[in-house]
Amino acid sequence: MSTRLFQSVVRQMKDSIDCVFGVIDDTATIVASSELSLIGTVNEYVSIDMTNTNDLFVRDGYTYKPFGGHTKAEYAVFVEGTDELAARYANILGISLASIKQYYDEKYDRTNFVKNVVLDNILPGDIFIKARELCFTSEVYRVAFLIRIISSNEVSALDVIQNLFPDKNKDFVFSITENDIVLIKEVKQNVETNDLKKLARSIADTLSSEFYTRVNVGIGTVVEGVKDLASTFKEAQIALEVGKVFDTDQAVVSYDNLGIARLIYHLPTTLCETFLKEVFKKGTIESLDHETLFTIQKFFDNNLNVSETSRKLFVHRNTLVYRLEKIKKLTGLDLRDFDDAIVFKIALMVKKYLSANPVKF
Repeated sequence: MSTRLFQSVVRQMKDSIDCVFGVIDDTATIVASSELSLIGTVNEYVSIDMTNTNDLFVRDGYTYKPFGGHTKAEYAVFVEGTDELAARYANILGISLASIKQYYDEKYDRTNFVKNVVLDNILPGDIFIKARELCFTSEVYRVAFLIRIISSNEVSALDVIQNLFPDKNKDFVFSITENDIVLIKEVKQNVETNDLKKLARSIADTLSSEFYTRVNVGIGTVVEGVKDLASTFKEAQIALEVGKVFDTDQAVVSYDNLGIARLIYHLPTTLCETFLKEVFKKGTIESLDHETLFTIQKFFDNNLNVSETSRKLFVHRNTLVYRLEKIKKLTGLDLRDFDDAIVFKIALMVKKYLSANPVKF
C-alpha cells in the first residue's frame, strides 16, 4: 500500500520537478517513478547504505536519499542529477515521503497498532475503536515472546523471525530496541506452557544454528483480548529479567515457571534486606566460602538427601554431615530440616536478587 501512496505523491509533484525522480525499495527495485516505464525495474548500480538512513549518496548520475525503517533503510528517493539542486529535491522528497509513510503506518498498519498497544502508546479507550477501523480480530488468544539478541553477525534477526512467522493476520513481529524483538503470536485457548517453550527454543535454535545469532527468549502468559497484550509483554520482560538473575544458563524463560523467583522480584529491596538480616542473625552469608556454598547447592539439587549428595560430591557421608553442622553453627539453620532448608534457599535467592539489582517493569 505504501508504494501506491508514493506513486500518488510522485505523480502530483511531477510538474514541479523538471527531472526523473522516484522511489526504490531495499532490493533496489523501483516502486514509484515520474517515468512510469521504470517502475518494476531493478537499478543494479544502487546499494542503499543500511547503517545510516540519513545520508545522501550518489550512484550513476542520480542522487539518493534513504528513509524509513529503524535499523536500516526500507526505501530511498532517487533524483536525476548530482548537483546541489538534485540533493535539495532528494532531501525534500525523502522527508515528505517518510512522514507520509509514518502517518500511513500509524493509521492503517496492524503491526504498528499492536506495537502501540504493547508499549502503552495508545489510550485504552481508543484501542477498540482502532481495532474496528483496522478490522483487527480482538477476542482471540495471544501470547508475547520477547527475543533479546545476546550476540549476532550481519544477519537481521528481525527479518529471520518475520520469515518464520509470515502470517501477518495472526502473528505480529516488530523491534522495540536494537536488540529486542517482540513476537505477538495467536495461539489456541488451551495451549500448554511447554508447547510455548518448545516454540521459543525452536526460534533460538534456528537463529543460533543457521545464522550464528544467540538470543534469550522471555514468554508471557496467554491473554484473551487486544487490551491485555501490554500485560503479556510486560510478563515476557519480567521473565527475561528474573531469568537473568536466577537462571543465567537458561535461554528460554517462561513467566509461568518463575515460581518463588517471581515473588522475590516483586518484593521491595528494603524488605529483602530486612529478611536477610533476620535469617542470618548469627552470621552473614558472606562468612560462607565458595566450597560451602557449592555443597549447599548440591544438597538442594539432590532433595536434601545426604547419601546421594555425598556420592555426587565424591566425599564421605560423614564429611558432608560435618559441613552441614558447620553451616548450622554459622547460620543457625539446619539444612537437614525441611523448614530451615526452605528459609535458607529463599535467603540465597534474595541475596542473589539484591546483588543483581534487576530492572523493574
